[in-house]
Amino acid sequence: MLLADGSEPGPVYFDVGSGPDVPSSTEWHAYDGRRGRPRALVLRGSCSCGWRGAAEYPLDWARLGGDQPLYEADVDLSGPIGDYEAHVSVVRDAAVPLPAELTALLTDLVRQLDVLAVEEPLVVLKALADLRYVIGQAGQDAAYELAARDVPLKDVATALGTSESAARRYLNDYVHP
Repeated sequence: MLLADGSEPGPVYFDVGSGPDVPSSTEWHAYDGRRGRPRALVLRGSCSCGWRGAAEYPLDWARLGGDQPLYEADVDLSGPIGDYEAHVSVVRDAAVPLPAELTALLTDLVRQLDVLAVEEPLVVLKALADLRYVIGQAGQDAAYELAARDVPLKDVATALGTSESAARRYLNDYVHP
């Protein structure tokens, strides 16, 4: 979303009294101009990878009024959501595809863990503890192999379907656990 001056606002903080944690939000509906919060002028699609949609969808404040929260108002989100879904589709298509056997294995694992979480929760926690070790080892091996092959970070990010900064953090988490 954009404010009247064309800038993209930072998070909105909510005053809930005293305490060490101050809740915040970057959800579109928080920018309704109420209680000292900024008021969005237009909505647009956005992604955590840094992508921002080119199309802008104006908010008609004369029709919306200012006395109700935006999430209760009749706001058409189809434009920004459609732009975001198109972006995600492009990112997904550029990402490295998982082999069908691995996808089937992961799908079956999730299904089994879901069932066991209710029936045998300790078994699930033990399995996840074991998986955490396996994931750490395999991730470290893969990260070192990418470094040995001098694979550019941009290529890693594209293959993972994420931003370069997220890919860097992802690799560092395996190299420096």
